[in-house]
Amino acid sequence: MQKYAVNQQLIETLLAWVNSGEIAIPEIQRPFVWDSSKVRDLMDSLYQGYPVGYVIAWKNPNVRLKDGSLSDGKKILIDGQQRVTALTAAILGQYVINKTYERVKIKIAFHPVDERFEVQNPAILKDKTWLPDISQAINGDLFEIAEQYSEANPNADKRQVRAALTTLMNIPRKQIGIIELSADLDIETVTEIFIRINSKGVVLSQADFAMSKIASNTEYKGNELRKAIDYFCHLCIAPDFYKHITENDKEFAASEFFPKLSWLKTESDDLYDPDYNDLIRVAFTTQFNRGRLSELVSLLSGRNFETRTYEDSIAEQSFATLRNGVNDFINETHFKRFLMIVKSAGFITSKMIRSKNAINFAYIVYLKLKHLGVNSVAIERYVRRWLVYSILTSRYSGSPETTFDYDIKQISSKPMDEIMAEREAAELSDAFWNASLPQSLDSAVASSPYFNVFLAAQVKANDRGFLSTDVLVSDLISLRGDIHHLFPKDYLKRNGLDKSHYNQIANYVYMQSEINIKVGNKPPSEYFGIVKSQMTAGKNQISGIASEQQLLENLAMHCVPADIQNMGVDDFAEFLTQRRKLMALKIKEYYHSL
Repeated sequence: MQKYAVNQQLIETLLAWVNSGEIAIPEIQRPFVWDSSKVRDLMDSLYQGYPVGYVIAWKNPNVRLKDGSLSDGKKILIDGQQRVTALTAAILGQYVINKTYERVKIKIAFHPVDERFEVQNPAILKDKTWLPDISQAINGDLFEIAEQYSEANPNADKRQVRAALTTLMNIPRKQIGIIELSADLDIETVTEIFIRINSKGVVLSQADFAMSKIASNTEYKGNELRKAIDYFCHLCIAPDFYKHITENDKEFAASEFFPKLSWLKTESDDLYDPDYNDLIRVAFTTQFNRGRLSELVSLLSGRNFETRTYEDSIAEQSFATLRNGVNDFINETHFKRFLMIVKSAGFITSKMIRSKNAINFAYIVYLKLKHLGVNSVAIERYVRRWLVYSILTSRYSGSPETTFDYDIKQISSKPMDEIMAEREAAELSDAFWNASLPQSLDSAVASSPYFNVFLAAQVKANDRGFLSTDVLVSDLISLRGDIHHLFPKDYLKRNGLDKSHYNQIANYVYMQSEINIKVGNKPPSEYFGIVKSQMTAGKNQISGIASEQQLLENLAMHCVPADIQNMGVDDFAEFLTQRRKLMALKIKEYYHSL
């Protein structure tokens, strides 16, 4: 089956379609990222008659309106946005939104004698041999512009100038290729076509297509909703951007969304900085009880899944429902309360949560249970447990959309106690805690999710740093403290062990740097000997620990076998085995305490 049609259209026709809304530029690659020199080069290529590639448009399906009539679907530009935006800027003189979300004009100058293009600059504005803005020339009168140029440059060859200006003004009548994808193609096929055609290796996500549907809709304020999503995500990372919005986007600043984002202007917490993919996924899954974003794309188009037709009333309702989801996500109380719950589980920095999907679904659990009227104390318990459960089982690492879809349908139809009991019986049995988890801790990757859960357990327990009497593990993590080796790295290297052995996470602890320096490259039997002698002498050479009881308590906090005090390199392998079991036991106790 032919999945597309290829046509050549005049540039002026393409631009007319953009202006009339027949083709929507959805800002999939938000915002305009080309620098001015690329716009200049594009205009030069068109002037020289060189090909500038194809743009790809995907036709929306025809939608049945409330009065029963059919409305022709718009075409959505899914590839070529930067080129088309560049053409509207250079030829039509329209504003673009640049990388810093500023509304700017890109002005390209033209030298008729040298037949050369350049980005407008102060020197060009003072030089009469240049036309400072080609948009004015292209949309002006050839005879009048040629006469004015000749008067300002009497030595220029009039015939040459007129020929150059004619070629310049004919740029809108140059052709550009348009690949139009069929309206009945599903989103997976469109994604595959995009990947195969796009030479830059750009990959579109389902969220990109959802954003394209949102941004291209003006009837239900989808363009405003898109800005709310983008601006929220940007403000999470750069709170100072709030002032920029007030000064440069008056229209959005007057919208209902802007006051709901105002709390971010003083927010500095970076535990969870969602991007638009995360926000859309959480809002959609919570509100629609579905996990596949391709279904959101269909719903925003008005898809009736039963009749397989497209209806305007469904599109209207879908936009309203998604709007509610976005409002719930960006709500200050919801967002801060959720982060407080995550921190109460011991996850106090973003580096402790490597799976965005795990924290995304934890937020879904929070919002969904609120909608279902579950009491706040129970919500806290469920969110903490679900987050840790999903991290420990790598629940969302394989096919996250399928799993999201299954989980949200379960949560919407069953009590959470039942769901958790089923999951724990199936995936967190004694075999997991006693065998699978210790084996998973056999890793040299410091960012291992299992090690991060262990650290969260230490944070929640208010454990102190290794050999520390006052400094907490949470302090060392939040203040970017260092992870150090129980069996010093240099010591193990001298004894012939390679990186994959000495960097085992069962050899890691959070330790104050000053203590680590004093430990140096001594084997445990030696540096523990110093710790013990200092307790007897009352001198704090390595640590402030003053008694055997304090020392044993500190070792237990870190799941370090007590007999490490007498160990050397020959004991290292057995030490790792013992510590992994103790770490797994601590994680188990921590999980059941949540």
